[in-house]
Amino acid sequence: MHTEQLVSTFVEYFHERGHRRIVGSTLLPPPGDPVLFTTSGMHPLTPYLEGSPHPLGRRLVNVQRCLRTTDLKEVGDATHLTVFEMLGTWSLGDYGGPLSLDWGYGLLTEGLGVDPGLLHATVYAGDSQCEPDHASLELWQDRGVPVELTVEDNWWSNGPVGPCGPDSEIFLWSGDCPPESTPTQDDRWVEVWNHVMMRHRRLGDGSLVPLPQRNIDTGLGLERLASLLQGKSSVFEGDIFEPWRRLVPPLWHLDEPSLRLVCDHLRSAVVMLGDGVRPAGTGRGYVLRRLLRRVLTVLWREDPSYSFGDLPDGLVQHTLDHFRQDMSPADVRPVLHDEEQRFGRLMERGRQVLARPRFRGRLTEEDLHYLHDTHGLPRDLITSLRHG
Repeated sequence: MHTEQLVSTFVEYFHERGHRRIVGSTLLPPPGDPVLFTTSGMHPLTPYLEGSPHPLGRRLVNVQRCLRTTDLKEVGDATHLTVFEMLGTWSLGDYGGPLSLDWGYGLLTEGLGVDPGLLHATVYAGDSQCEPDHASLELWQDRGVPVELTVEDNWWSNGPVGPCGPDSEIFLWSGDCPPESTPTQDDRWVEVWNHVMMRHRRLGDGSLVPLPQRNIDTGLGLERLASLLQGKSSVFEGDIFEPWRRLVPPLWHLDEPSLRLVCDHLRSAVVMLGDGVRPAGTGRGYVLRRLLRRVLTVLWREDPSYSFGDLPDGLVQHTLDHFRQDMSPADVRPVLHDEEQRFGRLMERGRQVLARPRFRGRLTEEDLHYLHDTHGLPRDLITSLRHG
């Protein structure tokens, strides 16, 4: 199933069940949110999860673009991306967890044709503060889906304080043999859909108090599920990345891990630019700059002549079109060129600094801090220069 078809099937399924679609999506969180980027679909909905009435009602569905840098070390594996889209549904004090899970099961098996025998669920087992999620457990048992009980893995929160609650996660088997083991024991079980029973608020002292209403917040990773439905071994093999995998290798000869990192980070950079982020030394701009410099480090390690100028306009346009962004490749190129020139100058200065006798041996933590604070050389760049 093509990714766009998956989106339309998802939205239509929940529209038929009384959900209204939230239009508009951006990586930038609403004013007052302390995070740099939207990392999940619930960010823009926090006030409504806490009791404020939403103008569209109590049943909502959307497609939210997200950015996460906490998973940068995992980017390049089968399931992690820096920028991705999350299909989300919400019940703002309306229906409960069992109905949400039942609809999720129905969409996967009937709407998308997933074999029920390839599904596994996890459910919150309870702890001293919150009782086990008996309702979700019973729902999965009634559907004949195997269940694994966990504690930490099935408790969702967006930080040390704020809305939180138990969740039930749906996993799809990705192995080339009959399903075996459980999600916590075998990573061939891929998490595709998380249903959070968001009914608590955690306070600064760690205690839980009830939210004004009992909510359901679900999130389904679009690229992850699409690649599984397409029978691909990773998100980088799905239709979303097809133009990248077709056009980048003839330009830059890279091994598979490097190719995945370059495609992910450049795609993410284009999306960030489309949402109005510009490179800078702090905040959101620094995240963008860091991604671009990681790409250049990989490219120049392979061949110093590789350049952002090689990138086809069609590839940039494909990404902007997919994310529905009103920008053109002509707006993207000058930013990439300027950052490439800036990083090239930093690399040259770094080589001169590291050639000093003081830095020729093993670098201490004090050396690394000095190089960063005085010369603007981050740790990963120093490592690259010393091993380049």
